Amino acid sequence: MDYQPEQLHEADRNGPRITGTGTMIITPGFIGIDISKHHLDLFDSGCGRSERVANGSEAIAALVERLRGRDVFVLFEATGRYDAALRRALAAAAIRFARVNPARARDFARATGVLAKTDRIDARVLAAMAQSLAPAPAQQDCPEREALLAAHRRRDQLVQQRQQERARRSECADPDLLADIEAHLDWLDRRIAAWDAVIRDRIAASHRLQRHARLLRSIPGFGPVATATLLALMPELGELAPGKIAALAGLAPFNVDSGQSRGTRRIKAGRKRVRDALYMAALAAGRANPRFHTFYRRLRDAGKPAKLALIALARKLLIVANAVLRTQTQFR
Repeated sequence: MDYQPEQLHEADRNGPRITGTGTMIITPGFIGIDISKHHLDLFDSGCGRSERVANGSEAIAALVERLRGRDVFVLFEATGRYDAALRRALAAAAIRFARVNPARARDFARATGVLAKTDRIDARVLAAMAQSLAPAPAQQDCPEREALLAAHRRRDQLVQQRQQERARRSECADPDLLADIEAHLDWLDRRIAAWDAVIRDRIAASHRLQRHARLLRSIPGFGPVATATLLALMPELGELAPGKIAALAGLAPFNVDSGQSRGTRRIKAGRKRVRDALYMAALAAGRANPRFHTFYRRLRDAGKPAKLALIALARKLLIVANAVLRTQTQFR
């Protein structure tokens, strides 16, 4: 382990200064961790020092053992598979932690006057962010959902490859190349179908996921893909208020106003894959269900563009899904 002590009063290059006097003040108990593929850079506010450990099971186990029993809160950026081992270890030790969108962490750094960006500085910024913003602790991982997420991610990768091959096929004039593309498309179709079966099996293997899937499928427009997407990528569904769940998916319109100017309301950020699935569900629901069709037509008759009306319908479907899971009641 590469251990490098670093005091809070050291030069600005070692970390952010966020108070009016130019001094960072962090009470004990907040830990920021910058995560990369091979190592973790950690800043511990309790002792005011930084260190680097390997991003591997043994080093993480030793780190968590040192933190066990302390009153700490750990904050790190969401980095997909690179933070998986750390998440599991912290959850198993009942250590509170949260993951934050990397863009949000960078915005916080800029807001506090920190323009430099290194792994060590990022760790200190995350510790300060944990104290300043007090993010809600992450929910404990569900192994069944993690398995579903992995299968869903693999299916998405294959679907993307199929879209690319179909685009190549439309532009291809060489018979040999065309035959090769067709063979690859046939293989991709079979593999996507196989992963569809895996996803069905993983949902069926979990009573909780199976129950939630049944509830979501009762909503018009929700087919197997949209249902699996929400189960895999929206574990907060049914737990948050409607506005928060919409913002999480990037379907909450935000004001763009300044002075006398009133800007167009826009959606931003959020989970794009969830948004895409809900958009397709909105297309189906707008055709199949009178209630949702009326909602869509009312917006169109008011002069709203078709895409905007569909996004509004997608948001409505998400809020309905949130209510269905919260109440554990099928859609009527």
